[in-house]
Amino acid sequence: MIETERLYLRQWRASDFAIFAEMNADLEVMKYFPKPLSPKVSDAIANKCSQLIKDKGWGFWAVSLKETDTFIGMVGLNEAHADMSFAPAVEIAWRLHKDYWGQGYATEAARASLNFAFDTLGFDEVVAFTAVINEHSQLIMQRIGMSNTQQNFYHPMLDSNHRLAEHVLYKITPDRRS
Repeated sequence: MIETERLYLRQWRASDFAIFAEMNADLEVMKYFPKPLSPKVSDAIANKCSQLIKDKGWGFWAVSLKETDTFIGMVGLNEAHADMSFAPAVEIAWRLHKDYWGQGYATEAARASLNFAFDTLGFDEVVAFTAVINEHSQLIMQRIGMSNTQQNFYHPMLDSNHRLAEHVLYKITPDRRS
């Protein structure tokens, strides 16, 4: 478990799954994803996240508020898909319930994830990527010290004409942390 001032980044619990499925079905939360997810697909993702944490000791952690232990989303690290032009790489990503947007939780959890990536796992670089039109995630990337590589790419799992196909790629090294 990783602890920050206001959050726990922890292993997934069965009680997290219903809220995660609610998030993944929400059109606003999933605005920059190809489509909302069914509860079955959402549960499969949560189970995979949990298993990766068991197997590797890191991954996309469940995030909960310290004060109430309320599950608010996921933040963490993942190996970038092998079809990505910059792979192999470790990515950082986040997805929070919309009730918790705008309060700095994604930034706080992402900083803790980066510290874990660099200080505990010894990675020399972490990437992040999102659709070009997702300015909110890009702002978080900038807040945590990441730099735009100016190496946009088309996501290999999307048709090149899809509105989300073009992605920006950000990177950070241990010495650039904010």
